[in-house]
Amino acid sequence: MKKNLNIAKNVKIWFGISLVLITISLGSLLIQGLNFGIDFIGGTIISIELHTPFENADARAIVDKFDPSADVTYAGDAQTEAVITTKKSFTTEERQALFSGFQEKYNLANTDLISVDTVNPSIGAEASTNAVKAVLVAVVLMLLYITFRFELISGITAIMALVHDLIVVVGVYSVFQIQVNSPFIAAILTILGYSIMDTVVVFDRIRENRPKFGKYAYGELLDASVTQTMRRSIFTSVATFIAITSLYIFGVPAIQNFALPLMVGVVIGTYSSIFNAGALWYVIKTYQHKKSLKTSGTKV
Repeated sequence: MKKNLNIAKNVKIWFGISLVLITISLGSLLIQGLNFGIDFIGGTIISIELHTPFENADARAIVDKFDPSADVTYAGDAQTEAVITTKKSFTTEERQALFSGFQEKYNLANTDLISVDTVNPSIGAEASTNAVKAVLVAVVLMLLYITFRFELISGITAIMALVHDLIVVVGVYSVFQIQVNSPFIAAILTILGYSIMDTVVVFDRIRENRPKFGKYAYGELLDASVTQTMRRSIFTSVATFIAITSLYIFGVPAIQNFALPLMVGVVIGTYSSIFNAGALWYVIKTYQHKKSLKTSGTKV
């Protein structure tokens, strides 16, 4: 008979690891905050057609004279379009001087300046509000779904595990100072969806195994259920991680900034689904049982 993992017995270890990750994340958020990008704080986006594939370093040599922190990415089917994204609101003179630098190096015509867009900070405030709303709506719907399918305690513990994932992933953005732009919202919602999927699998197995164990054998029930779902969760996560890693290795910087948090999210989401969600369920169930025994006067 296959030996079950000691998940319930080692809850302090699992919670300790999570506490360290959350502490690092919150500490980074308090000390250096988030690196909000143009989508949130406004700025300027300049698109220039160069008519030839270009080295990022060559474009940066021009752009860095105006804003060393600006992003330079490729666009177009042949990747001949340079897109400069800066959090600075360039004046008309600065925009012209920047374009003149590209004109001189790549022998461009005036019509090769495709577009110059200014992003208003008020749009960033709206984006921030929408991001918070999207996450809150997703969390509430997940809580209702888990509660309806299983029980309220399962829903609460699942949401606690999701909050853990959210804090750690946002912490990754803060620690590595990855720009927080529109892809950030998509990355967070993707991670929450992936994490809740694994958590549902664990709770579903707990429900299936419940008749096989004593009414209050929460520890044995948790250990058996997690052990049975462990291989499936790990294999799925490894396959997903490999796919996202490929995006990170071969993708352009914009894709890399989206893929890196997803890589972290897959790992931390799998961890929280296996070790945190079920462990929290076990701790609450055990506490409720002991409390009911004390209330009834029965010796624990």
